[in-house]
Amino acid sequence: MNLFGKSRRPGWLCLNLHPDRVDLSHVLVAGKPRPEVLLCESFRKEGDDVVTLKRLRRELRLERYHCMTVLKTHDYQMFPVDAPKVPEAEARAAVRWAIKDMLDYPVDAAMVDAVSVPAGEAGGRAVQMLAVAARNELIAATVKPFNDADIELDVIDIPELAQRNVAMRLEDEGRGLALLCFDQAAATLTFTSGGELYQSRRIDVSMTDFAGDAPAESLYDRVALELQRSLDHFDRQFRNVAVSRVVISQVPGGDKLAEYLNSNLTLPVEMFDLEKIMDFPGVPELRDPLRQTQCLQLIGAAMREEVAAR
Repeated sequence: MNLFGKSRRPGWLCLNLHPDRVDLSHVLVAGKPRPEVLLCESFRKEGDDVVTLKRLRRELRLERYHCMTVLKTHDYQMFPVDAPKVPEAEARAAVRWAIKDMLDYPVDAAMVDAVSVPAGEAGGRAVQMLAVAARNELIAATVKPFNDADIELDVIDIPELAQRNVAMRLEDEGRGLALLCFDQAAATLTFTSGGELYQSRRIDVSMTDFAGDAPAESLYDRVALELQRSLDHFDRQFRNVAVSRVVISQVPGGDKLAEYLNSNLTLPVEMFDLEKIMDFPGVPELRDPLRQTQCLQLIGAAMREEVAAR
């Protein structure tokens, strides 16, 4: 319902809180030949989270947007599970029961959701789902500063699904894609095909590992080894999905990393380039490949296409 004729802007606005800053991105997908980034900025905190969010709410009039945020990777767990053979309406409860022994805390204290993994070839492995579990108290802590700042969150997402939204724009039709995105703590590797997330894992190599002097070849070797192991594992698990290439987000000296990986992996490797899949005429700083890496998941989260009309 729209009161007094007011309505929210189309698309999603993602707000992510960090220790020193708040990142925001607004992306419009519907009605565009290519998704367009309308806003992508980082604001240094002045005061605590609530003080900063209140300031941004006033200055950017955040009540006009469909707002969302993304959980930190240490705030949830993801488990591949066999899809329960129950009606769709009962699937979430069944998944909750399926993962109860995988958690190190009572399942009653968890918020659980799941996404379906597309079925493989007939007669192959069991149909799977990716179950996501987070402690209720962590979800409450995530939402609290936004509530205290009078910002309504419509969605809480996870990095893997945000990255999936970007990867689907890079896929070759009928083929799979491996996308490796580095952040300040580690790297997230996702396998997608047909716009669906099949598998993901975290690799313990971060942006900061590439900073400073030229990285040792052992670092490149570590990335190559982890990628090849992941590619081999994915191939064994999903023989019906042929991965066509690996795309990696930029890091300092990234061209040398790409050259090394191309010489040591069985699949071609290319650097991520946001300009190949999106438009951002009003955000020229996104031409910087390192800025693209910093904002890849932020932008991906805001690429959600379904927005309830209100």
